[in-house]
Amino acid sequence: MDNRDIAAKLLQAESERVPIDTLTETYPGLTVEDAYRIQLEGITMKLAQGRKVIGKKIGLTSKGMQKLLGVNEPDYGHLLDNMLLLEGEPCQRQELLLPKVEGELAFVLKDTLKGPGVTIADVYRATEGVMPAFEIVDSRIRDWKIKLADTIADNGSSARLVLGSRLVPVQDLDLRLIGMVLEKNGEMVSTGTGAEVWGHPAAAVAWLANKLAEFDIALEAGEIILSGAVTAAEVAESGDVFTLSFDGLGSLNLKFI
Repeated sequence: MDNRDIAAKLLQAESERVPIDTLTETYPGLTVEDAYRIQLEGITMKLAQGRKVIGKKIGLTSKGMQKLLGVNEPDYGHLLDNMLLLEGEPCQRQELLLPKVEGELAFVLKDTLKGPGVTIADVYRATEGVMPAFEIVDSRIRDWKIKLADTIADNGSSARLVLGSRLVPVQDLDLRLIGMVLEKNGEMVSTGTGAEVWGHPAAAVAWLANKLAEFDIALEAGEIILSGAVTAAEVAESGDVFTLSFDGLGSLNLKFI
């Protein structure tokens, strides 16, 4: 098993929009540690192509998703400059395989965070503000047939993100109790609160800073950190319009064409 070779296959699947078989079935010995190394290999390749890391995303922050994949902690992926859609910019459905939409809180950092030992208080001190965000996840693994190591190797199934235009200081908000509504084509499909995200969205960011310390990686000042989905992901097809509303943060729209 060659980590660089697997990373190259995932990048090819993404660029050509042709999915590959489940990695954990093709490589039965694939561990979570191997998967993170594969992810980092893939990011190194993308940086060599001229891409830039603009932040990180946290996945599997809900107890339901963890139970589904049989894990007891979140995972993470990297956000790159070509993933970012401007508010109001449509998402090109044909560029993706089987995309799904999640509503999240995005943290914008003003200071660097590096573990171990990062706390919720540290996250608050290091955060410029939060804003509503769509994360569009996609899997380069055929039909989303994934286990934990599959999604980690596949950069946390990251694809696109959209940020709101209003940055609100975290000190003005109760992030555990903040409410979110997700609508699809004018109908409400899910609601939730910040507490769905690892008990507290800032706790998820602290977890990430401490996890990345294992790889000597920091959350850098200026980075965008997607703290995790508040509710279940919704499948997206061409023509779908999503609206995300957070109490005190405003609304955000996303159309697929």
